[in-house]
Amino acid sequence: MFTPLSGTQIRQKFLDFYAARGHQILPSASLVPEDPTVLLTIAGMLPFKPIFLGQRSPEFPRATTSQKCIRTNDIENVGRTARHHTFFEMLGNFSFGDYFKEQAIAWAWELATEVFGLPPERLVVSVFEEDDEAFALWRDKIGIPAHRIQRMGEKDNFWVSGPTGPCGPCSEIYYDFHPEKGDAHIDLEDDTRFIEFYNLVFMQYNRDAEGKLTPLQNQNIDTGLGLERMAQILQQVPNNYETDLIFPIIQAAAEIAGIDYAQADESTKVSLKVIGDHVRSVVHMITDGITASNIGRGYVLRRLIRRVVRHGRLIGIEGEFTTRVAEAAIALAEAAYPNVRLKENSIKAELQREEAQFLKTLDRGEKLLAEILEREKTQVSGPDAFKLYDTYGFPVELTQEIAEEKNLTVDLEGFEAEMEKQRDRSREAHETIDLTVQGSLDTLAEHVHATEFLGYVERSATAQVAVLLVDGKSAEAAEAGTEVQIILDKTPFYAESGGQVGDRGYLSGDAVLVRVHDVKKESDFFVHFGRIERGTLQVGGTVTAQIDQACRRRAQANHSATHLLQAALRKLVDDSISQAGSLVAFDRLRFDFNCPRPLTSEEVQQVEEQVNLWVAEAHTAQIEVVPIAEAKAKGAIAMFGEKYGDQVRVLDFPGVSMELCGGTHVSNTAEIGVFKIISETGVASGVRRIEAVAGPSVLDYLNVRDRVVRDLSDRFKAKPEELTDRVTSLQNELKNTQKQLETAKAELALAKSDQLLGQAESVGTFKLLVAQLEGVDPESLKTAAERLAQKLGESAVVLASVPEPDKISLVAAFSPAVVKSGLQAGKFIGAIAKLCGGGGGGRPNLAQAGGRDASKLPEALAESREQLHRSLSNAS
Repeated sequence: MFTPLSGTQIRQKFLDFYAARGHQILPSASLVPEDPTVLLTIAGMLPFKPIFLGQRSPEFPRATTSQKCIRTNDIENVGRTARHHTFFEMLGNFSFGDYFKEQAIAWAWELATEVFGLPPERLVVSVFEEDDEAFALWRDKIGIPAHRIQRMGEKDNFWVSGPTGPCGPCSEIYYDFHPEKGDAHIDLEDDTRFIEFYNLVFMQYNRDAEGKLTPLQNQNIDTGLGLERMAQILQQVPNNYETDLIFPIIQAAAEIAGIDYAQADESTKVSLKVIGDHVRSVVHMITDGITASNIGRGYVLRRLIRRVVRHGRLIGIEGEFTTRVAEAAIALAEAAYPNVRLKENSIKAELQREEAQFLKTLDRGEKLLAEILEREKTQVSGPDAFKLYDTYGFPVELTQEIAEEKNLTVDLEGFEAEMEKQRDRSREAHETIDLTVQGSLDTLAEHVHATEFLGYVERSATAQVAVLLVDGKSAEAAEAGTEVQIILDKTPFYAESGGQVGDRGYLSGDAVLVRVHDVKKESDFFVHFGRIERGTLQVGGTVTAQIDQACRRRAQANHSATHLLQAALRKLVDDSISQAGSLVAFDRLRFDFNCPRPLTSEEVQQVEEQVNLWVAEAHTAQIEVVPIAEAKAKGAIAMFGEKYGDQVRVLDFPGVSMELCGGTHVSNTAEIGVFKIISETGVASGVRRIEAVAGPSVLDYLNVRDRVVRDLSDRFKAKPEELTDRVTSLQNELKNTQKQLETAKAELALAKSDQLLGQAESVGTFKLLVAQLEGVDPESLKTAAERLAQKLGESAVVLASVPEPDKISLVAAFSPAVVKSGLQAGKFIGAIAKLCGGGGGGRPNLAQAGGRDASKLPEALAESREQLHRSLSNAS
């Protein structure tokens, strides 16, 4: 459907997309906003609010950012829903009086469908109920059917940044997780089916304290695409927390607690998610200079840290642990936000201090609870329960449990009243932006008996059509050419489960033929997705259900090979290895497993050889259904993410592998034929992935490789066995050429720099040279600056170059006497670079910096010359 992308790739693709369309990429603003009306940066548009209000002129007509944001107004939902966070990244593209609705809509659609590859048929959009222009653009320009464009009211589709400020109608794009439910009754409040990932705000007004709307000086575009939400969609995980943006932090906490996240109960998962989210928040908050306190944003930081500590206690972590979890968050963030790594010591010191203090607070809270229980005779009051929760970090559920031991109850209504008061205070202190809405899950069908699965033994079967769905709606009959979903009373088709894809095949009857391209399981029935090729299909009709046996054999080979692969990893690499995810398709297999390090090439080869040895030994599969306790006693391994009943199916290749598995498999390992590992890579902290092929898929893989080798042999005029030496030779030639080019560039830079000697001016006892060299790369510029400083003696040299569009290079070289006078090259050039939209630094005597805005370079050089002239004059 689409290619899974890492969070880093999603962020970069978004920025590159808009940069290619004339948008200036700007760095994320601090979480400490310039806007005095909010405590923290809560939205991607906040840094541009003065521009939207007409209070400041934009430097660029278009901009794009990945903005760090913090919101705590829905903190109770963190970890409990799939999408709520306190820290998140908002990808945005902004127009300051440049383009408006038509272009914003067209680019958003292009990005979603062509760059990220989302199927258009799985996207639904919403518009403000009065915005006929946006409705027409989506329908007529983009081509979205009118019934997939939802008009919604002011509450949902009139965007405001808060009680006051810029606002306007908006249009949102939703992804449909369950398109099989059809378009008849689209309910965007059903967040089990839809997730809103892109919000386009057509900024037209400013709202004052009385609610009056005043047109803005210019019509602006403010958009926000949630990085975490797009990662959930593209990485095909059940919630934002299990994306590569957050899950490594969760894993770090789970390892400290000695917990297997996949096997944990829901309350434990909630605590781990809270820790993952909050640690991410506090790491960035401390990086941006926030320290814990009892007021303002310092209180927000303190509250988040305390929630981390409390949830650590809930999952059994004793003692201090936050700094260890923070290491995972820092590692995840440093590529996009280098300051996080630079502030690592400050982050850990703040966490350690706050954690130690709160552990003492927790002890006092336990004493207070004991006093309350001693004092009260029947019930813990709402205010007391809230005080324990808010001040001492006691969840009300824990207070209830302890109170029940003393035969006391808790005034939950009073507690909720106090909670609502706090929410009111939170709403007053924070501007809020709700990006999605919630709803309930629609059932696919009702009053349907569980489907009888015959596919372990039968490849075809006579069955009756129990339910027929067209566009998600129940139908009595459907004609040729119609896409349908069919539920049979019994079926040989395997439904997607345990990582294995659903079967393909046909349903045939009297003058009717349905091609089945997928099968999924909903509750206890199997839904066959297909297209009627000919005839008419009717509810109650009898059909012959026939699976595609070639596809089934491929899936069986890949699935059984996956079991052998896990057994080989446990035998040869580490017997504690466990599955962390899998995919069994017709053409390949993918196996994710917990392992703290990459496998060596020798280990990969040994694993592959071991699997092929077991294949050649022709081990017969033994399958039985037994009580789960008996299966565990035998040592059967459970598959990742599966839920099991009292009776379980055990697949055993004696002496090799024994697992609980409901999938389809070969009857003998010899049927696999051959197994080939394609790659071994890391997908998250402590999680590795092996991709491989087995059975007939190996021939497909080898044919592709053979065509590539033959093509390279023809291009290089070399035999296949000579290709490695030929490529190595070309690489060496390229390296030598690059070295020669670098030498030539350096020599050219030195020649150009020598011509600047005559431009140096005397300032007291010092020489001062500030100049620009055209077409010189950063390294050559540095060499030139050092050479000039050496020739000029006691001097200050500042050189600049624009080696490529929108890239400025700056170098400062100061002699020992200049440094002794109080000037430091690193601090000086870093400040100058900021004038060009960049930064940098280095040693006191030699430093480099960069910038993006070449138009500001003359101003920066003039400022540099003026500052140095003044400082050197005072020092002489």
